[in-house]
Amino acid sequence: TVKPGEFVSIVGHSGAGKTTLLKMILAEELPTSGHVFFDSIDIHQVSRNQIPKLRRRIGSVFQDFRLLPNKTAYENIAFTMEAAGRADEEVKSDVPHVLDLVDLGGKLGSFPFELSGGERQRLAIARAIINQPDLLIVDEPTGNLDPITSGEIIEIFKKINEIGTTIILTTHNKKIVDSLGRRVITLERGQITRDDKEGKYAL
Repeated sequence: TVKPGEFVSIVGHSGAGKTTLLKMILAEELPTSGHVFFDSIDIHQVSRNQIPKLRRRIGSVFQDFRLLPNKTAYENIAFTMEAAGRADEEVKSDVPHVLDLVDLGGKLGSFPFELSGGERQRLAIARAIINQPDLLIVDEPTGNLDPITSGEIIEIFKKINEIGTTIILTTHNKKIVDSLGRRVITLERGQITRDDKEGKYAL
């Protein structure tokens, strides 16, 4: 169980089941047994046409960014808001605000190929939080980034968590997990082997 407002790191060797767990939360994969609940909703009992509505409450950030290459930073985020049915006035006011939050205020008109790896990851984070999700799931966000940029990305996640968003983070980065000093869940072959309230990276 993850409580509202928590910041949880999930660690484990490659193949332990970290990404699979995140995919089950997003209803992209089904559990072979058991159930996955979001609030009181059994995710895998939700009808297919209700899944987009559920996913709007869950933001996601991946190692490969998944940005739209032919859209600017502004348009990447605006597109996400429009898909959620947000009004034009909201788009115009909220997009610059969220880009400021992730320190990309001067990059509204830049395309993904014009941004560094760290900037693209920040843009992916801005897109993930623009619709104010209850939960943000983050899969290996610093895997392709240098240590300084990785630290800056984690500071952004801490800021997002402080305003009330629950975060579930998977990572191989020991330094990040140790610096957070938050709850750490260890997976081995799909099983939880440790659950430390104020843990460190221990495999």
